[in-house]
Amino acid sequence: MSEHIDFEDFLKVDIRKGTVVDAAPYPEARRPAIKLWVDFGGEIGVKKSSAQITKHYDPETLVGQEVLAVVNFPPRQIGKFMSEILVLGLSDANGDIVLLRPDGKVPDGARMH
Repeated sequence: MSEHIDFEDFLKVDIRKGTVVDAAPYPEARRPAIKLWVDFGGEIGVKKSSAQITKHYDPETLVGQEVLAVVNFPPRQIGKFMSEILVLGLSDANGDIVLLRPDGKVPDGARMH
């Protein structure tokens, strides 16, 4: 188990729902990855991410998918690609990532509470 944090620390993490509007293979990455462009709506817009999700997803099937992501981490250089958000997922039994998604319709940009 991780170190305990207080509620104010939790509120600093800005997790939003977005829709994947584009996805492409990222063969230059050290570990197999997919480049994602995720639309969070008017206030935030489209942000980029590199995600190690190749075991369960193909770029073609990701467009239109809803995802959850942390949108207030500083950008991070992943090879030649600047990742602006952290798309959230869980490890399956093999350690491969499965994306976290809402199970009902919510608007792009909706914040997790």
